[in-house]
Amino acid sequence: MTFGFFRLAVFSPKLGLADCAFNSAHTINLLQQAKAQQCGLALFPELGITGYTCADLFHQTALLEKSNSAILSVIEATKKVFDGLVLIGAPISVDSQLFNCAIVIHKGKVLGIVPKSYLPTYKEFYERRYFSPAINLRSAEVLLFGQSIPIGADLLFAAEDFPELILGVEICEDLWVPIPPSSFQSLAGATLLTNLSASNDIVGKAPYRKNLILGQSARTMAVYAYASSGVHESSTDLVFGGHCIIAENGQLIAENTRFNREDSHLIADVDLERIMNNRRSTGTWADNSHDNNKSFRKIGFQLDKAGIIDRSVPSSKLLREIIPHPFVPANSIELKDRCDEIFQIQVAGLAKRLESIGNTPITLGVSGGLDSTLALMVICKTLEKINRPFSNFKALTMPGFGTTSRTLENAKKLMTALGVSFDEIDIRPLCFEEMKALNHKPFEIEINALDLNTFIGLLKKVPLVKKNDLVFENIQARRRTSLLMNRGFVIGTGDLSELALGWCTFNADHMSMYNPNSSIPKTLVKFLVQWVANNSYEEPIRSILLDIAQTVISPELLPLGENDQEIQSTEASVGPYELHDFFLYHWIRNSFNPEKILFLATQTKFHKPYTNIELKQW
Repeated sequence: MTFGFFRLAVFSPKLGLADCAFNSAHTINLLQQAKAQQCGLALFPELGITGYTCADLFHQTALLEKSNSAILSVIEATKKVFDGLVLIGAPISVDSQLFNCAIVIHKGKVLGIVPKSYLPTYKEFYERRYFSPAINLRSAEVLLFGQSIPIGADLLFAAEDFPELILGVEICEDLWVPIPPSSFQSLAGATLLTNLSASNDIVGKAPYRKNLILGQSARTMAVYAYASSGVHESSTDLVFGGHCIIAENGQLIAENTRFNREDSHLIADVDLERIMNNRRSTGTWADNSHDNNKSFRKIGFQLDKAGIIDRSVPSSKLLREIIPHPFVPANSIELKDRCDEIFQIQVAGLAKRLESIGNTPITLGVSGGLDSTLALMVICKTLEKINRPFSNFKALTMPGFGTTSRTLENAKKLMTALGVSFDEIDIRPLCFEEMKALNHKPFEIEINALDLNTFIGLLKKVPLVKKNDLVFENIQARRRTSLLMNRGFVIGTGDLSELALGWCTFNADHMSMYNPNSSIPKTLVKFLVQWVANNSYEEPIRSILLDIAQTVISPELLPLGENDQEIQSTEASVGPYELHDFFLYHWIRNSFNPEKILFLATQTKFHKPYTNIELKQW
C-alpha cells in the first residue's frame, strides 16, 4: 500500500555556461543521486542544458547543435541510470522558430516537449529577442532524437499505474502571470505541477517568489515543485540564487538555501492522495473546471514503482516532516497569532449569541480545569466587548467527590480576581441522597445506613483498581448540569477532542445553550489558556491561569485517595490527547483512512515515544 506518497528531487546544479557537454554530464551524475534516493522524478532548471544567460548565443547554430547532442546523451542515460521522470530545460528549434522548452524524458524516451508560454521582455528580461512563445507554435509533434515527439503547452503526463500522479509543466514567467498555465493544468487533473525556472535575485524577491509558489499550490490544490538556476549563470546583468521549493496545497514541504557554489537539491515525499481528497471535498474546485475548460493531451507512461513509497516495507521513512501536533503551530510567533485569532473568534461568536438573547442571565460551571477556565475567559472578554455588566453572569463552582483542593481553590481565586460573582454548591449531599434513592451501592459500599461524612471516609479507602463506577460518576455530572440549567443560559465547556471521543455524560455536560470551545482541540486549549495568561492579564490572574494550565486533565468524578492522591486522569482512561488530536486532524482535515493515519503516527515524534501497539490501541 502506498497511501499516495511520491518521492521527487529538485536540482539547482553547477553550470557551465554554453558548455552543453558539461551540463549534460553533470545532469546524468545527479540522476544517479536521485536514483540512489529512490526518487521517481528529477526536476532541473530552465535552459539548464545551455544556461539561461547565453543571450545572442542562442542564435548560433553551433550552440543549438551541441544542445541537441547533450539532450540525446541524457535521453540515452535514462535507459540505465534513472527509472523515473526527468525534466530538463533546453532551446528547441521547430517551425522555423526557437522555443524555450521543458523536455520530459522517461526511460530513454521523450514523452513530450512543453514550450514556455509567457516570455518576459520587460525591465531586465529580453526573452522575446531569442525565443517565441508557445502560442506561436504550429506543430503538434516534432521529429527529434529519432522519434516523433508531442510538443505544446497542452500536454499533461499521466502515470497509468499510479493514478494519483498527473504531471503539469510550466516555465518560470508562466507562474508570474495573472492566470498561470498551471491553473488550467490543475483543473484538467494535474496533481503535480513543475516549474523549470531561471529567476534572478534582487532584494525582496525571494520571499515574494516563495509566497507566489505557496499560493499557487494552494489555489490549484496541487503539489508545486520549483527549480531555478544558480550562481554560475552569467552575472553581467543579473545574479541567480538557485532557489528550489517544494510546496503542497499551500504548505511548504522543502526549501533550499540559496547562493550555493556547489550543487543544491531537495528530495522530499509529497502526498498526492491528500491532493485528491482535498479536491473531492471542495466542490467549487470541480465547478471552476467547467468555467475554465481547456483541452489537454494526456501522455501516458508507467512508473513501475519508481518514486512510489511502499509503506509495507518496514524501513519506509518519509522524507517530509510529519507534524506531531498539527493543531498547534511550532513557531512561537505563529502560535501567538493563532491563539489570538481563535480567542477573537470565540468572543465574536459568543457576543452574537448574547446580543440575540437579550438580558437573560448566563451561567457557567467553573471547575478549575482547562476547559471551563477557557470558557470563563471568553465570557469575561465578551461581556467587556459588548459592554454588558458582569452582574448578569452567575457562575457556579460545584465540588464533588473527586474535586481536589487545587482545582477548587484555583476556580474560586480566579473568579474573585476577575470580579465574577459566583456561588459554591457542594453537590456531594445531593448526589449521596440520589444514590440512596436509587439503592445504588457505589464501589459495593452499602450506604443506606451511612451518613455523608462516613461515606466520604470510606471512599478514600477504595483501592485504585476498584475505582470504577459509572453510575457514581454520571450522577455527579447530571446533578451539575441540572443546577446550571435551572440557573440561566448555560455556556458549555467541552472541547472538540472530548466531543469527538464522546468523553462526556449524556444528558449532562454534553449539553449547553452555547459552547465556545466546541471546535477547539484539547492540545490547543492548554496553549490558549497560557496565551490569555501572558497576553491579557497581570498578576495575580496570570499566575492562577498558568497553574491551571499545568493541572492534570481530569473530570474529577472518581473519589480521591488520602491527601488528594489518586487523582482521576482522563488520559489514563481514553488515551493521550496528543494522539487523539493527531488522529482527529488527519481524519477530519485530510480524510485519511485509519491505516494511513497510523502510518503517519509512526513517522513523527510526539512528546513521548509510543509503540505500534500503543498507537493501535488508541
